[in-house]
Formats: sequence, C-alpha cells, structure tokens
Amino acid sequence: MEIATVIGHVWATKKEATLEGSKLMIVRPYAGDPYVAADVVGAGIGEEVLVVSGSTARRALGSDNCAIDNAIVGIIDTVEVDRELEAKKQAAEKAKPKK
Repeated sequence: MEIATVIGHVWATKKEATLEGSKLMIVRPYAGDPYVAADVVGAGIGEEVLVVSGSTARRALGSDNCAIDNAIVGIIDTVEVDRELEAKKQAAEKAKPKK
C-alpha cells in the first residue's frame, strides 16, 4: 500500500470487458512515476489517496479475474509524521556518498 496524489483521470470509451464501469485515475506516488489506478472510493483530482496493487487491487474491485493492477482504496484526511524521525532520515540520505 502506498500514498499517492490523484493528478488526473483517464477516459477510455473502448476497454477490456472487466474494466466496464471502472473509474480510472492517474496517481503520483510520493516516490516514483505516475500510473493509472482504478478508483473504488470516489476520489477526486488533488486528493491524497491510499493505493494497493496486484491481487489486493483486484479483490478491491470484487474479482480476481479483472484487468486491474492498482486500485485506490482510501481517501486520506490527514497524515501525521514524526518530524524528528523524518529529519534524521533526510539527514542520513544527504550524508550518503553519491554514485
């Protein structure tokens, strides 16, 4: 499971039969490139969401036999991070030798 931000949506008038009725959104994770995820919770552009992948995503859509790799399963209200711990992690990343 990962946190991502919804940055767009996909319109596909022709698609595989198991995708019929699925709302497809483009999400950008905190680390990595954007990708498409099926939305099962009604997320909108700009919202932070929880995304699952693989068989967990297919189960979220109610079928193990659908053409889905990623699914939005939650809309995030708030995220709380230990700032001290995060600062130590960032300092350690900066101190690593560059390749």
